[in-house]
Amino acid sequence: MKMLKYAWQSDLHQRIKLLRQLSAHIPQRFYSSKIRNIGILAHIDAGKTTTTERMLFYAGKTRALGEVHRGNTVTDYLTQERERGITICSSAVTFPWNGHRINLLDTPGHIDFTMEVEQSLYAVDGVVVVLDGTAGVEAQTVTVWTQADKHKLPRLIFINKMDRPDADFDKSVNDLKAKLETQPVCLQYPVKSEDGVLAINDVITLERLSWQQNDLGRSYKKTKLEPSDDQRQLQERRNELIDTLSGLDDELADVVISTESFDNVDGALIERALRRATSQQKVVPVLLGSAYKNVGIQRLMDAVNAYLPAPEERNEIYDCFGNEVAAKVFKIVHDKQRGPLTLVRILRGEVKRGMRLISARGQAEVVSKLYEPLADEYREVSSLQAGDVVICAGLKSTVTGDLLTSSQSALKNAQKRLRQSLGTSPSQDEEDSDESDELFALDPPVPDAVYFCSIEPPSISSQTAMEQALRQLQREDPSLRVSYDAVTGQTVLGGMGELHMDIIKSRILSEYKIDVELGPLQIAYKETIESAAITTLSVEKEIAGSKQNVSITLELVRDQSELFSLDKSPENMPNLNTLRPRILQVLRKGSISALERGPRVGGQVVETQIRLHNATIGRGTADSFVMATAAQCVQKLLSTTGTRLLEPIMALQIVAPSERISGIMADLSRRRALINDVHPKGDRNKVSLGNFQGFLNISKALSLFPDDPGECPTGRALRLLQCSSHYQLGHSQHDHATVWLLLNELCGRIAGGAASPGPGIRERIMLTSSKQAGCQMPALSWAGSFCVCNRHPFSNINILWTQSMSDVFKLKFRLDWT
Repeated sequence: MKMLKYAWQSDLHQRIKLLRQLSAHIPQRFYSSKIRNIGILAHIDAGKTTTTERMLFYAGKTRALGEVHRGNTVTDYLTQERERGITICSSAVTFPWNGHRINLLDTPGHIDFTMEVEQSLYAVDGVVVVLDGTAGVEAQTVTVWTQADKHKLPRLIFINKMDRPDADFDKSVNDLKAKLETQPVCLQYPVKSEDGVLAINDVITLERLSWQQNDLGRSYKKTKLEPSDDQRQLQERRNELIDTLSGLDDELADVVISTESFDNVDGALIERALRRATSQQKVVPVLLGSAYKNVGIQRLMDAVNAYLPAPEERNEIYDCFGNEVAAKVFKIVHDKQRGPLTLVRILRGEVKRGMRLISARGQAEVVSKLYEPLADEYREVSSLQAGDVVICAGLKSTVTGDLLTSSQSALKNAQKRLRQSLGTSPSQDEEDSDESDELFALDPPVPDAVYFCSIEPPSISSQTAMEQALRQLQREDPSLRVSYDAVTGQTVLGGMGELHMDIIKSRILSEYKIDVELGPLQIAYKETIESAAITTLSVEKEIAGSKQNVSITLELVRDQSELFSLDKSPENMPNLNTLRPRILQVLRKGSISALERGPRVGGQVVETQIRLHNATIGRGTADSFVMATAAQCVQKLLSTTGTRLLEPIMALQIVAPSERISGIMADLSRRRALINDVHPKGDRNKVSLGNFQGFLNISKALSLFPDDPGECPTGRALRLLQCSSHYQLGHSQHDHATVWLLLNELCGRIAGGAASPGPGIRERIMLTSSKQAGCQMPALSWAGSFCVCNRHPFSNINILWTQSMSDVFKLKFRLDWT
């Protein structure tokens, strides 16, 4: 009888355990107040992905702990991510925790993929910023913090790796105050035993939390602190927390004043006050732990539920939709079996399978299937409601930033209600006819490309497949620029860095099976005019029996306020007033298009304003002819007045051993780097560079991989910032850069199999080279179809140009600054 009773109880326990495991996978309906949409942000290697893996494990979504170094994590599912051990694409996961549904976006930490972070922040209501406890606030931490500031997102801080001997909790908190100018409030403090095991003292409950390692950190023990020095110190910190919050929250302040004591303040009251202060971005709660050692993750998830806002507490602007569907697209991925998958944040209403949705751009599409996100795994659902994140299949024309709604009338009614609530009236101007773009602009700002390089398919038969792959990758990653260079006949990629370009090449090979070749990287130079200039261009032609006649007077001036303007002088205003708005738009579009490619090296012309003085358009003249004339007039002005190169300024941070600092600083100074500051970082020194000018390879500049390690100082670059500004080159540097870029254009034509140097390249190189006086420039010589550029102090370039297609093209291109 006892044996039967034991067997029945054992079987019952197994059934209960099985039901608990199954309950984690049973779809439940979560209301908006029980949903948390969060992003996880950090510097490289701070532990974002490891923290996410622990969350999924403790929530019951995974059965084993994934590790970055083993390449078996859920969110890093791309081949390149697992091989390199870094996050490249942001990925979404959904899991339940203590009656709440958490939609989490794991984002990259490398600056080359900052666009992934920017897209993710459009879909979340709060973020968790992970710090490395041994390093504190690092370079990319500042960047992602600034992005969260722009979106006005409440934040939690999780100081990771606190189990390590060199971790410094107090320094990390001080970094938050000094570098991020925020007000951190510490909810936990670290405690280490004699053998180095990490425990946590909870400030609100005055308890010590100890995690059990024999069950992979699933359970932890709470111990009430007995009266001791540690208990008294923790009580003082609790009083400091109450004092800080009472100055920010009226309800807590009333209780403190009425009781005249901090000791009688209930923990639940502190948590409510902390939630309000966090949602209003007045304070930032700080927690700690060690994701790799399975310490503190459950308390972090509790804090997400307790302190970060629910969807209903944000995005009030979309209340104008009422019960109609309003959703925004924040990411697009391509799946081999399912095609393009669109990640959507539902703002209002309910999205159902088979629903017809219309974007603010006017395109209508049908949602064929809905999936709950779990990185690259998909579980189909029938519907999801406001506040949730969902993956939609079947949306083929939707792009990142689109606003989706149930009908065009719902969009117009929402715009009308929004205008009424704001007290504004609709504009009658033609430019504002598409009011959806004005009121609901969701397109994330795309940063300018830092590097450019050509891309070539392995054969002509692969050209179409390569173009299709690039279109899909560009739809996923808006920071990837794809253009066609009519001069060299090549496809040109623009991206955020060398790693970005390398990842694109690897993905084309692994996902699309095309072994493409990337040309040498080029720095994204820009151009600007040297002085103001004005000219008049008159063009008269007969096309298909129709007489086309345009006379236009334009002026180029140095001005950054706007690209195109009208001359307001009394002698020109009567003529300009007779031009119809449509003609002005055509002139504006044609003129601005000419600034995309400057006359010197083909860089974008910036800091230049086009001023229209006079325009005479013949009757029957086509708009395309007017546009082309305006572009020719601007090109004529640029060629006449001349342009100067603007060199990109990069910002870097280098972490290196103390004994290497002097050599690194001397080496960088020779490369025209401006060193902002040097300060210690633990047992290493940090060299922070604010301005780095030069069109050399960044890795070579830092001597990261020298040919002889004994010759150059070595360092480890922790950050390469995106281009923040451009610097005007001196005369000798300017013309040297021009020749270098023109020769690179020549190389591009060689790689493309061209049979001639190309229009004007030889003359432009010889002209720039001959302008030098007293400055050693490349000695150029032409013999028939051969061009030879001899060695000079700045570079070692050997180019062989031949018309014989049977010969092997050899190109040795190396830039060494000494």
